[in-house]
Amino acid sequence: MCLINFRFQQHETYKLVIAANRDEFFSRPTQKAHYWEDAPHILAGRDLEKMGTWLGVTKTGRFAALTNVRDPSEKTEGKRSRGEIVRAFLTGTHSPEAFMSELQKQRDEYPGFNLLAGTADELWHYNNRKDELQAVAPGTHSLSNASLNTLWPKMEKGKNRLDKCLDDAPADPADCLFTFLQDTDRAPDEELPNTGVSLEWERKLSPIFISGDDYGTRSSSVLLIDQMNHVYFAERTYLQGSLAAEETFHFVTESI
Repeated sequence: MCLINFRFQQHETYKLVIAANRDEFFSRPTQKAHYWEDAPHILAGRDLEKMGTWLGVTKTGRFAALTNVRDPSEKTEGKRSRGEIVRAFLTGTHSPEAFMSELQKQRDEYPGFNLLAGTADELWHYNNRKDELQAVAPGTHSLSNASLNTLWPKMEKGKNRLDKCLDDAPADPADCLFTFLQDTDRAPDEELPNTGVSLEWERKLSPIFISGDDYGTRSSSVLLIDQMNHVYFAERTYLQGSLAAEETFHFVTESI
């Protein structure tokens, strides 16, 4: 994932609202969202190269999503796949705090990442490069390739657009959320972050929805969990900027 916008515990209808884009090289093999055959309680897309995932939810209401930390100088050879972290949380039973506390002990085994994990009632964030572990406060937040609520233009825009969707369509915000996830407007040069890549790449990576020849937004996901634990999960997948498929799922979380 490269952008996760979310509202947590601050809405009369929904306990958790997620609107997220996954950016990846088009050549990386991927399965669209489905219930996994080897773990039928998990609903998620799947990276077929390492068999992990970037975002998913379970029938019991466990949720996790991950973004990379952008650092072109980082050496990743020999390190573990970040997608296995999301898979491990979704298949496990530890509380998010306990899971992340254990993850801290292994933080140098992975390239830089942000992990958002928990449930609609308890959500935590961990950044292994800053070694920051924190409970997420109620409110609107954004996570991209730095840390939680870093002041990047697309993150600020994402939070504002998510809030507007919830204000304009509080009962059924999904279409509005998907619409803003397709925003391809680039940030002005003077507002771009300096993450160690070239100015050309900072420009390419600055929109909410990234279009490119070999790299860009592969999928958009919207997750809504309401006060009665009804779950709506939808994923739209893209092929070089064009809509390729859409999957929608509904269920009520099961008691553990």
